[in-house]
This record gives sequence, structure tokens and C-alpha cells, in this order.
Amino acid sequence: MPARARVRFRPPALDEACTAAVDLARQAAVEEAGDASIVGEHLGAEAEAEAERLVVHRFCCHSPAYVGWQWAVTVTRAARAKVVTVDDATLLPGPGALVAPEWVPWSERLRPGDLGVGDLLPTAADDPRLALRAGDVEWQSDDELYGELGLGRPRVLSFDGRLDAAERWLAGESGPEAALARAAPARCRTCGFHVRLVGALGRLFGVCANEFAPDDSRVTSFDHGCGAHSEALVLPSVHPQPVWHDDDSEVEVVTPQAEAAGPGRPAKAADPGQPGPDEEAAGEAYGHS
Repeated sequence: MPARARVRFRPPALDEACTAAVDLARQAAVEEAGDASIVGEHLGAEAEAEAERLVVHRFCCHSPAYVGWQWAVTVTRAARAKVVTVDDATLLPGPGALVAPEWVPWSERLRPGDLGVGDLLPTAADDPRLALRAGDVEWQSDDELYGELGLGRPRVLSFDGRLDAAERWLAGESGPEAALARAAPARCRTCGFHVRLVGALGRLFGVCANEFAPDDSRVTSFDHGCGAHSEALVLPSVHPQPVWHDDDSEVEVVTPQAEAAGPGRPAKAADPGQPGPDEEAAGEAYGHS
């Protein structure tokens, strides 16, 4: 078999006339900069690989706003011509230059809490967190089909949207690992103030309705908790409710004190300033004096 020819890459040759045109290139850089003091020493010349007789001269930039940048001036000449002309002059970043970070779309730069009063946050038509209501009605949907058709909402949370919200809530201050939850005497799932959400998220989360709780009006997980739990500390009622007895002849009101005294014995009047026996016992159990 014939030997395969090896193709060797040859760097483009520097055109002598263009390489010698340092003063012409410097003059073009000064005109572009508008100030001769910020055009520094000549850093060298290199041939452009795209065309013949095309050389780039580089000069150091002394502007404090462009540290590490270089003035790049491209010069050229026509075939069989001796006159060198300037093709382009610009400012380019050199090795180690201070440059702006890579551009990131605003939708990826946005973080929770960035939205201020009066700001509008658009959502993409193909946002994976949302789904068309008719196509997302399933046993885990936030609403049944008949409810969605009457609400006028074009889209509802998709599976990905619900999953993102659940992971975010569980990992945040509304989840089980929050310092408030670790010190709580009980969990939200057993609290009377915890209003459960509907749909798939209702299997893990609810809204706190206790105005004295630190999470009032916020979404919390079932295994979250705080010291305002409805059953954490239950004291007897200060004003006992009357007990009704029906003896088939008439209805009479019998207070707990009269019932304890027995039939035919008057009940001892309670001192408004002193706790009753039941309250006293309850107070001792919870550490009250």
C-alpha cells in the first residue's frame, strides 16, 4: 500500500512590509483610544491565518479601566503593492485580562427574594413547573377537572412544579430540619391550627392559622412544629360550661360545683380571685404556681 502523505501545518508567514508598519499601527491605536498616554509599548506582531499579507500589531493598554487588555491593530497591503494600510483597530482582552463574567440569562440569575414591590415576574410558555389544566388533571392534581374548568386558570402546577416546591419547602425554614421544628414539643400534623392543602401537596403540607405562631399564614410541612402547637399546653377553661341533665320532667342547669356537692347540698361559691381545684391541679402539672 502506498504511504499516506503527511500534512504538516505551516504557520502563516509574516509579511515584511506589514510587520515593519509599527508606527502606522501605533498611530491608528492612538486615534482609536483618543489619548496617546494609554497606548503603551509594542507587544509584537502576528500573521492572520485567514488571509495573506494581513498582520496584527498589539500594544499594551495603560487605561486603569482595562487592566491586561491590548490594542490590536490589523494592517494589510494589496498584492504587489508597497503601501500598507490600516484594516481595523480595536481593544481586546489579553492573557489574564479583567473581563466580565459570562452572560447568564435573567431567568437563571433570579433568586428567591429578588422580586420587589411593583416588579413583574414573567413565566415562559413552556415553563416545566406549569402544565395545561386539561392535560394535568389526574389523581394527584391540585383540583378536579370540573373545578379547573370554572376557575379560568390556563395552567396549573405540573408534577415537576409540585416536586420543586416540595423539595424547597422541606429544605427551608418550613421543613422538619428548621431549628424551630427541632425544639418543638409536637408536630404540625397533630396541631388544630394546621390547615391542610389540597391536591398532592396536601399530603405533606398545610398552612398555619395560629396568629401567635411564628409561621402564621405560612406553608409548613406535617413534620414541622413550633411552641404554639394547639395541644402543647392545654389548660382547663376559666369559665366552666354548665352541664345539662334531662330528668324527663324538667330541664335544670347543674354546675360542676353543684354536681360535686351531691343532691340536696348547696354548692360552694367559687372565689373569683382563687383558682378552682381543677385549675390548681392543672397549674401544678404544667409548672405554674
